[in-house]
Amino acid sequence: MNSSSLLHVTVSAVRREALHIVSLELRPRAEEALPAFEPGAHIDLHLTPDLVRSYSLLNPCTEGDRYRIAVLNDRNSRGGSRHVHERLTVGSMLDISPPRNHFPLNPDASRSVLVAGGIGITPILAMHERLAALNKPASLLYCARSRSEAAFCDRFAPSSEVRFHFDEEQGRPPDLRELLSREAADCDFYCCGPAPMIAAFERSCEELGFRKVHVERFAADATAAVSRQQHPYTVTLARTGRTIAVPPGVALLDALHEAGIDADCACREGLCGACETRVLGGIPAHRDSVLSREERASNRTMMVCVSGCVDEHLVLDL
Repeated sequence: MNSSSLLHVTVSAVRREALHIVSLELRPRAEEALPAFEPGAHIDLHLTPDLVRSYSLLNPCTEGDRYRIAVLNDRNSRGGSRHVHERLTVGSMLDISPPRNHFPLNPDASRSVLVAGGIGITPILAMHERLAALNKPASLLYCARSRSEAAFCDRFAPSSEVRFHFDEEQGRPPDLRELLSREAADCDFYCCGPAPMIAAFERSCEELGFRKVHVERFAADATAAVSRQQHPYTVTLARTGRTIAVPPGVALLDALHEAGIDADCACREGLCGACETRVLGGIPAHRDSVLSREERASNRTMMVCVSGCVDEHLVLDL
């Protein structure tokens, strides 16, 4: 991401929320409000020049003086969560991106069904509290391996609309199809959690005929076939009329950077959305983990870090 657009914050609080989970409170270094956000938004933490990770905002969107995130110390960490847990303390200074939202809440839905798995509770918590503040009908299913690994349980008032499922106590993972079958098809359905849970959620929603389905992933979708494409193509930059050749096996983002184009990027995995670019012509070969099925079909935007071109030419709003 362009360094001029980064925000400079300080870690003002660190709290242990559950087994292997800490929350961080981030406040601006200058006396100014942070950019506004809506439930479902995330920020990128620039932990080192080469280590950027995205985390969902969990605090109410009405708060303008701080951001709150929660981070699981993942046993399969590639460095991000380990860095947060082992190196960030009160007083640590960070650069972060402004909030982006590829998991927006529809506050006008007839009813919202929220499903969270483990640390996936972070965006779901913000959604649930926003819907409660608006007095909108919603239900929540919060799943985790064990009660000790579930953060923020005390934030949910006992209610028939809030259900918990702990594998350790139930002796099995949740049967999402059975649980979701109780809901009406015109609801909006949201899920954030580990890859197997999202796969089960999407499969269950498809089998039940649900269409308003929204997911947020922790990691790039393994089924998205993120690979270098093997045929060459060209890209025209609409703002300048310049055309760039993308050789076989070269990522579009790398070709843009090689040509001196300052295209934003962060994760380089098609996950964070930082590199989303408007498509004005041609058909992208979508390999991201951000866009919905409908958004991909529209071909209005693409993630240039992992996606390519179906045929021979693209026109981008760059």
